[in-house]
Amino acid sequence: MMTEKLDSEMQSQKDEHYMKLAIKEAQEAGRLNEVPIGCVIVCEDQIIARGHNLVERLRDYTAHAEMQAYTAASEYLNGKSLDQCTLYVTLEPCVMCAGGAFLTRIGRIVFGAWDQKRGYSKFGSHQENGQGILHPKTIVSCGVLENECKQLLRDFFERKR
Repeated sequence: MMTEKLDSEMQSQKDEHYMKLAIKEAQEAGRLNEVPIGCVIVCEDQIIARGHNLVERLRDYTAHAEMQAYTAASEYLNGKSLDQCTLYVTLEPCVMCAGGAFLTRIGRIVFGAWDQKRGYSKFGSHQENGQGILHPKTIVSCGVLENECKQLLRDFFERKR
């Protein structure tokens, strides 16, 4: 029982550490006048990919942080399966990015803030029959550094108004 608590505390510390790095990616997106969403992909305690929104710069609606990172991680691993990896992202993935997570079979998703308008969970996530938006084996943790992640978005959109 004590070991489980220690493991849980260690995982929480790791999650916060990697989410802080995802926040740095989101800040970089904001500096580029992109919606400040950032992510990192971790495999065996090593960052193998980073991403932030590039929608405006690339003039491409699919250039979300997660999509950038999936491509980089797959290239790094020289394969398309990310089942041993964790995606840390500042905002709940949209349906497109959740679909990308499904196809890469990402092992775990950790996100900061919920996306009340476009987040994948609004449209269903895991379903008992395996027909959900995410791969049935994907583990999800949410709300990691949620306030910091929300604040980035609030500040960005206040400056836009």
